[in-house]
Amino acid sequence: MLTPEHIFKAAKAANRRIGIGSLHGSERVQTSVKVANEIGYGKAEIYYDPVLLAQALKDGRIDAAVRGDLDSNKAMHAVKEVFGLERILRVAMVQPRGEHIFFLAPVGIDEGANADEKLEFVELAVPLLRGMGIEPRIGIMSGGRISDLGRSAFVDKTINEAQVMVGTLKSKGYDAEDVQILIEDAVQNKDLIIAPDGISGNLIFRCIHLVDGGRSMGAPILNIPKVFIDTSRAKPDYIDSIALASALAGGPIGPKTDRE
Repeated sequence: MLTPEHIFKAAKAANRRIGIGSLHGSERVQTSVKVANEIGYGKAEIYYDPVLLAQALKDGRIDAAVRGDLDSNKAMHAVKEVFGLERILRVAMVQPRGEHIFFLAPVGIDEGANADEKLEFVELAVPLLRGMGIEPRIGIMSGGRISDLGRSAFVDKTINEAQVMVGTLKSKGYDAEDVQILIEDAVQNKDLIIAPDGISGNLIFRCIHLVDGGRSMGAPILNIPKVFIDTSRAKPDYIDSIALASALAGGPIGPKTDRE
């Protein structure tokens, strides 16, 4: 089972260059960089311009990037501009209190509008998880239980989409299950959870991380060939996000999958 300690161990490499975005005068970012550098999670340096951060990543002047507390819209626009993307696809790494680490997508409010987009998240996220020693158990969520069909046209759409997605994923050999609306069960036994849409995914993330105090090291961007960790401005510090960036830049992480 992947733990934060596996990531912290893999993060230690003095030669890795990590760029982190920062608002001017941000003590949280400055302190995070100081502590991360002292621990040995690569060599972190601060960027105040999101375009310069994204360009440094693309050009190879840094090995990985962390958004830090830069404005989300500006940071993601810079990534799209520099890497020539129409949209950003992210998967959040989340650990509820007392539970195992799982990955959640979509978490951007404008992401995951239909089944095809959500299937794309799975196809892109699975290699990331396998590189962290996880053969993912995938849970596809919907807006209700199957027995709720007929109560709402919108909920019906999410239920039908989930069933179609599970069939498609199983036909490709993935371990996928329709977990319906039962997030309380899914967080206990799934490694990758696909929310009904980006709004509900964002709400799940916020409830676990910002309301209940669960851990989130950040959300790697899936559709670029570099390591960029998106982060929440509400995080008290970015030390673990810098560690995740350094660990992913170094290659495979973590133990073999453990189902015990």
